[in-house]
Amino acid sequence: MKARTLNLRLLAGAALACLISGSAYADGGPAADKPATVKSADVTTERLLNANKEMADGNWITHHGNLWGQRYSPLAQINKDTVKGLHVAWTMQLGGLEGGGIWSHGGLEGTPLAENGYLYVTDGWGSVYKIDARGGKGTLIWKMDPKTDHDWAGAVACCGVDNRGAALYKNLVISHTLDGRLIATDKETGQVKWQRAVANPDKGEVVTGAPLIVKNMAITGVAGAEYGIRGWIAATDLDTQKEVWRTYTIPTKGEAGIESWKGANSAEVAGGGSTWVTGSYDAANNTIVWGVGNPGPDWDNAFRPGDNLYTDSSLAVDADTGKIKWHFQHTPNDPYDYDSVGENVLVDVGDKKLALHANRNGFGYAVDRTDGKFEWATAFVKKVTWTKGINPKTGKPEEYDAGKDVQTYLAAATPTRDKALADFCPGNMGGKNWPPTSYNPELKLWYIPVIESCNRVTIAPEKALPAKSREFFTGGGPSQPFRITGSVTAIDVTTGKVAGKFETKFPNLGGTLATKDLVFSGEPSGEVFALDGKTLEKLWGFNTGGGVSAPPMTFQVDGKQYVAILVGLGGAWDKWFIDSTPELKTMQPGSMLYVFGL
Repeated sequence: MKARTLNLRLLAGAALACLISGSAYADGGPAADKPATVKSADVTTERLLNANKEMADGNWITHHGNLWGQRYSPLAQINKDTVKGLHVAWTMQLGGLEGGGIWSHGGLEGTPLAENGYLYVTDGWGSVYKIDARGGKGTLIWKMDPKTDHDWAGAVACCGVDNRGAALYKNLVISHTLDGRLIATDKETGQVKWQRAVANPDKGEVVTGAPLIVKNMAITGVAGAEYGIRGWIAATDLDTQKEVWRTYTIPTKGEAGIESWKGANSAEVAGGGSTWVTGSYDAANNTIVWGVGNPGPDWDNAFRPGDNLYTDSSLAVDADTGKIKWHFQHTPNDPYDYDSVGENVLVDVGDKKLALHANRNGFGYAVDRTDGKFEWATAFVKKVTWTKGINPKTGKPEEYDAGKDVQTYLAAATPTRDKALADFCPGNMGGKNWPPTSYNPELKLWYIPVIESCNRVTIAPEKALPAKSREFFTGGGPSQPFRITGSVTAIDVTTGKVAGKFETKFPNLGGTLATKDLVFSGEPSGEVFALDGKTLEKLWGFNTGGGVSAPPMTFQVDGKQYVAILVGLGGAWDKWFIDSTPELKTMQPGSMLYVFGL
């Protein structure tokens, strides 16, 4: 059966399935078994813009906590004096363990949302769960299963069966599916109100990130650079269900940036530039700041001479039109797969209005978020071998040569067509991958979840543009002969210098949460832990028994603060990188929500 026929069948079948499922309790349990619910107020634009106040009231109503991407909560019942008493308050088993395509099982990478005593969480296949968290326990209210075709969608998901969370808008829960749909579910009943296709897996496009709600729009990013897609960011009007704008991250003929793609190969056909991590929004400038991924093919940079805009960049666009305002590129003509897809954290430091980005190349960057002007860059990993450093004036790698179409940076650590094998640090998984950073605005400290890594890449030169869709277009591939560890590294944003580092046995695959005086994170070995926000001294830990590859969040209900985290290792690590952490080979798949309280 042709892929397009499959796609149409999938969407039609899923639409019907969603409309008849999604009622309270997935098994259709009797009404008498359902707990009493309290109707929630609409999540308005005003509430989202004032998400910091919502967090002070105990809610967490947008993916990164606030629209600035800071993942900071002022809740302080759980603090450095009380955290030693933190214990499991309750757990809930979720679904989504099923495999599909090239993946043996799903994983959990989402951030729960919390509003007025209710949690909204997703599993790797995009099912949404509403959970009543009142009364010191968790009770499932409803589950919406989008009925994604596992084998078909899983076959084109480069890096795991993953979904990083939902969004709230008015009385709806807005979510994505791996097969590229945007779904609006009634917050009270769990019934699907509408859905539309925003990505096209026929082309190798999938969606794994949480939506960003800006005004009345859901902003969607796309994954698939390893399949040679043309990346984009798209806005959907949530009231009309129509597309408002779509901004491509790979320019076409006549557009700014096309001059950075040289040679005969068409960037528009297979340039990459995916956008699969949720961005941030600065309402004062009406600007969305979003990270852009690697060029295609990943490692054969001679196939694509030039700087390859807007790949490996932080990109700022006008929220109303999608028009590009500015960009800052971190690794031009990238030969390492050091994409810049990670979140941008918006902060004010004195009179400076900054966007912070922790790049896979091992450096944390600060740029002026009004115009993209470079401010500073600092290495946050212990070992960097691909460059001598970042030029303090330009923000480019010291070896960058604007007169060259193909960059080699430090030659000994750069794979090329003439020297096909090279070892470099950090590895292509990055010094920091998608797991989100957090920022404490009182301490002015930025907490980065670090992968302390090196790896080996072998070039396999591409001879032509992809002959068909849904096949890898990478120009080579990695191997893992080196041990990989991790850390939580703190950077003082007033100085741009590293303020501390807490080292871990395993790479940080989940992310961080900052509270008034603590930092929370987890390890793929199963431990969740809390650090002193100033000293990074470990103050508390608990082993969940399952791999952690999701970020923690915090909320308050019935006057009591909790910390919640999804537990269930998945994604790319246990398929592509597990040899670098052999102890994790014994970790079993899981799908559990843990909630901790005092």
